[in-house]
Amino acid sequence: MKFLFLAATVFLASCQSKNDHKSVNRFSDPVLVKIADFKDRRMADSLYSFFPHANAAYRREAVEAFGSVQVAANLDAMGKLLLLDSDATVRKAAAFALGQIEHPTSERVLLGAVVKEKEPANLFEILQAYGKVTSRWDLNAEHFISDSLKASGLAWSVYRAGMRGKTDEKANGVAIQLLQKHLPVAARLGAAHYFARGAKDFEHAVPALTAAATLDPSNEVRMAAALALAKVPSDSVLLILKKIIKTDKDAKVLISAIRALRAFPFKDVKHYLYEALLHKDVHLAIAASEIIVEILPAEDWTEVSSLINQINHWRIAANLYEAVMKAGRNKDLAAEIQGRYAKAQNPYQRAWLIGALKHYAPAFDFVETELRNADTAVVRTSAAASLAAMSKVKGITPAMKSRFANTYVALMKSERDPAILGTIAATLADSTLEYRSIITDPSFLYEARKRLHLPEHYEAIQPIEAAIAYLEKRKATHVQNEFNHPIDWQLIKNIPEDQRAVIKTNRGNIVMRLLVNESPGSVANFISLANKDYFDGKFFHRVVPNFVIQAGCNRGDGWGGENYSIRSEFSPRLYRTGSVGMASAGKDTESTQWFITHSPTPHLDGRYTIFAEVVEGWRVLDYIGVGDKITDVIIEDFKTR
Repeated sequence: MKFLFLAATVFLASCQSKNDHKSVNRFSDPVLVKIADFKDRRMADSLYSFFPHANAAYRREAVEAFGSVQVAANLDAMGKLLLLDSDATVRKAAAFALGQIEHPTSERVLLGAVVKEKEPANLFEILQAYGKVTSRWDLNAEHFISDSLKASGLAWSVYRAGMRGKTDEKANGVAIQLLQKHLPVAARLGAAHYFARGAKDFEHAVPALTAAATLDPSNEVRMAAALALAKVPSDSVLLILKKIIKTDKDAKVLISAIRALRAFPFKDVKHYLYEALLHKDVHLAIAASEIIVEILPAEDWTEVSSLINQINHWRIAANLYEAVMKAGRNKDLAAEIQGRYAKAQNPYQRAWLIGALKHYAPAFDFVETELRNADTAVVRTSAAASLAAMSKVKGITPAMKSRFANTYVALMKSERDPAILGTIAATLADSTLEYRSIITDPSFLYEARKRLHLPEHYEAIQPIEAAIAYLEKRKATHVQNEFNHPIDWQLIKNIPEDQRAVIKTNRGNIVMRLLVNESPGSVANFISLANKDYFDGKFFHRVVPNFVIQAGCNRGDGWGGENYSIRSEFSPRLYRTGSVGMASAGKDTESTQWFITHSPTPHLDGRYTIFAEVVEGWRVLDYIGVGDKITDVIIEDFKTR
């Protein structure tokens, strides 16, 4: 069987042109196409039929597919593959799939496999999967910490469980051990992320985290450890963070340290935030301005307002405007923002400025007027978000709230823009705002719902259904995209497994390798769009320092897509720096938007499709900002054969 498959692959490769030496992908095997198509169509019974197949590759692909299908039926059958299959790759795939399905059976089987499995690479996957499903993390670290792969699996097991709130003091102690410098970087990184995101009550971990944040040779470990220190604020921790800000040369580590300052009184950290505002690394300055928005007290708003004219970058200035409006709510400052808004030519600058008024309810009329009159989606969407946010401003009188409600209802009746409808509906659905005491007839929401359609408007329909349910005092109707966009297998069969794509931007080029073997539907979708020049002229509408840059929205505001959705394709691949993933509003809702990660983002693992990885253009990736533009996407040397 293996010889026949190899022969077929060689034959197909020989059919390519003499000038093209790239190999085809694994979907030259029609059985693998069938399995992948069953996965795409979520046909669980058809996938189960391959579990006893003599070919291990087919068993592996069929069981791994359940990491995306995620149905709890026949978990015992997956468990048998994990515990009994003779092929190590099948067992590893089964571990991943079980970890994607939170169920007592998954936990029981994975715990058994922890004891039984001898292959270190498999045990890494089993330990991670156990952390994803366990009801209470409880493993003996001594059994794993002496082996590099096992130690790494142990660290990520603790992290996965911690993200679900399933760890305790024992797990904290294990994670402290895993921060030791002699252990592999993957183990240290998992432990640092555990403390940054999932751990609780870990004051005794401060010495280990301090060493990791200041001395670890990996900047990614230092980044996560610095963030973790913010969760145990004290005078000594503040001194450590200040030391990092003064001495570390890596901008990404500095961003983490600046973000950690949010845990401290503004008066104790403002000097460092002010300095960061003027740093040559724009992402660091943006991060500092965002922290000021979060923690600026009322007594310091005038001091921060005096800094705005020293700032050249529009996004940083707009963030500072938001900070001072949130803290001071000054009428003259609101007029100044409106003046800058009128002069601004950049639609993203206008959007950020109108967003800065969200904390100032007297600006309601101005923002509503701009929402109705602006001709750019990103500005109108930001205006809608500001109008919605004004409902949460302290001191809103009953008369103002009634007026807000009337405006929200009027917008829901008149608008066809899904972003505006979805944003306003989410506000009406917020039970803490108690709009049910003012609005009693939900018929306008039903009418708004009729103006939208699936799958294109999934993200807007969800909050409308929630608002209807809230007003009617019932549980919201579940919204789901039905299967509507089959994979183009003819296109897939022509894509080399090492196919590269070049993202040309006004900042330079980013080159990525497409992962057709792992995510065929997403890759086919991306290539199809690129070949139609779909991405040309699109903006990077979302940039979060140390996290992601995002593009592919046909509106430029994050609410855009086409009238189809593709399936989520989850795999054991982990989000690292330069991973390229599909943006979504939930499982199986992907369309045209995608993102590239600035750093490891393990909270996305197994939840967002990874379909490519950056191989060149790292500096460009770090320079991209909101409003930068894609000029072209080239699929290198690609021809439909």
